[in-house]
Amino acid sequence: MDGYLVALSSAFFAGAINAVAGGGTLITFPTLLWLGLDPVVANITNTVALWVGSLTGAFGFRKRFQEVKGLLLPFLLSSSAGAVVGAFLLIRTPSETFRDIVPFLILFAVLMLAGSEFLKKFLARFALEEKAFPLVLPLLLQFLTGVYGSYFGAGIGIMMLASLLLSGVHHIHSANALKNLLGFSINLLGALLFVLSGKVSWLYALVMMPGFALGGYVGAKVSQKFSPKKVRLFVVLWGLLIGFYMLLEN
Repeated sequence: MDGYLVALSSAFFAGAINAVAGGGTLITFPTLLWLGLDPVVANITNTVALWVGSLTGAFGFRKRFQEVKGLLLPFLLSSSAGAVVGAFLLIRTPSETFRDIVPFLILFAVLMLAGSEFLKKFLARFALEEKAFPLVLPLLLQFLTGVYGSYFGAGIGIMMLASLLLSGVHHIHSANALKNLLGFSINLLGALLFVLSGKVSWLYALVMMPGFALGGYVGAKVSQKFSPKKVRLFVVLWGLLIGFYMLLEN
């Protein structure tokens, strides 16, 4: 029973962290490993539970969708195509191989989070000029984000913000609204395919869903009261600890 309470608590904090700064998977995935799940099963279970947090996060920004309605369909299609590819890649990856590459996936996510402020400043300068790249480039970046997001997922927030800003979405709240919806589509499609794989730990998934949902909504509603820099610093330091620990353990 204590294990399920730990999983629920980690999902709540991860949902809130995802809404505020991103990187919540770096909380829940190591938690599931610590609780004894196989790495592939832990990652799949985390994705199956995660989608509700993205949905409630998007709901918290629902008034902003009118500003980006013209981009909804192309970005959803691009995200969905990438998510399907990433899900099939994960299902076909042997547990031993995935265990070996997990530390590098974690450290890549940490690098994305650690560099997010630099990337945001760079993108902000681009946004001030109110320019946009040809849509094919942001959509390609979003497709790759969908592949990575379905395969592992941590750190996709900054990747999605980048693709949206490059497409001409210059208001951060509008970008966050669409980012949460795209995260929802990536995680939901991955989850649907993972359900068919037979590799879901359903008890943990069902326990974590309300945690992600409540955390995502709370994080979206009170995000102005959080310090994203402090939250991000905590997640980065935690990710470094977990990543190097697993690297040395291998």
